[in-house]
Amino acid sequence: MDLTDLRIPYLLPTALLMVALIFKAPTLARAWRDPDVRATTLLLGLATAVFVSVTPVSIHTINTMTGIPNIAAPWGYSLLTAFCATCLTMIMRWRDEPSNLRRRRMHRVYLIYSGIVLALWITFLLADVPEERIYDLDTYYAGTPWIREHILLYLIAHMASALVAASMLWRWLSEVESRWLKTGLVFLQVGYAFGLVFDVAKLTAVAARWADADWDFLSTRVAPPFALLDAILVAIGFIVPQAGPYLQDRIRDGAHHRRLRPLWHTLRMLAPAAAQARVGRWAPIDLRLLQRQQRIHDALLRLAPHLDYHLYARAYAAASARHDGETARGIAGAVTIQVAAAAYRQPAGTDAEPTANLPALIKTEITDHIDAISRAMRHTRATENVRLQATTAESVTPHA
Repeated sequence: MDLTDLRIPYLLPTALLMVALIFKAPTLARAWRDPDVRATTLLLGLATAVFVSVTPVSIHTINTMTGIPNIAAPWGYSLLTAFCATCLTMIMRWRDEPSNLRRRRMHRVYLIYSGIVLALWITFLLADVPEERIYDLDTYYAGTPWIREHILLYLIAHMASALVAASMLWRWLSEVESRWLKTGLVFLQVGYAFGLVFDVAKLTAVAARWADADWDFLSTRVAPPFALLDAILVAIGFIVPQAGPYLQDRIRDGAHHRRLRPLWHTLRMLAPAAAQARVGRWAPIDLRLLQRQQRIHDALLRLAPHLDYHLYARAYAAASARHDGETARGIAGAVTIQVAAAAYRQPAGTDAEPTANLPALIKTEITDHIDAISRAMRHTRATENVRLQATTAESVTPHA
């Protein structure tokens, strides 16, 4: 089989991790001093590097470029070991409050796993592994001095990190209230369970070689899919608690921004009192929402002398006969604003000029129901019917 064909299963998780890294880059640029941001970026970077390094084509490329057979093994296993250490410390960051004890525990994890990485390179350099083995290095050299210890070292380190992480998560899960964090922890637990299956399959295949049996399929066929699932789910588990609330806020703000579009379309012909800073369409949605809200408020202030709250009361009474309270308030507000906007556009000196007894302020009937008013402007037929009823009632009502 062509080595490039075996890259395909790794493409999706690698692409997902790289996308996550790209989205995380602006946050890192803004808050690079934040240790949690740096740790998350490091974790995503290591996960991506692991996936890139362990594909068969990458293993062969690393070996060929360096001219050292099988040097891709300590390289990939070192990245995997560093990833395990970062996962453990990330769980500590989430679970424990900042303290000297937490910092010492994290330093201890990094120290232990740094020693493991060093031992991986020492055992590899001491081993005699002249024949390149891309698919079955673990079992082919299972009985070779030093590479045997090299293999056991990375597998035991990986298994230990999975067991310790799963234990910490299990004790902590019942205390977590955040929906996004709990979802992330479930992904982590399942990911670590798959990781343990990977370790058991690899160790069983290696032990079988020691017993002169050939169970290599456990290492070459059974274990790799579980390794992929392990890395994917663990990476997702760490991404979800941070990306989830961010995306939720963006979706909420985007929906709010769209809901206000009909109202802003009605009011945007009102020139601002002063020049306003423009926010581009590619600006963050929360900033664009804030600008739209501010512009609506400024436009309503300019429209305030034309707002007829007697008309609002008649429109509300007409709308209440067919709609619930919030919808009726929205329709009444939409009618009042539309009539006021038409009056604003009238040439100076006409009957549409605001009267002296109309206060130049906005009452809560308008300001407290902006969303409902904008929604009502989408339903032009219902709003137009109420407007006709309200204005007809005005025309037949005798004035004092």
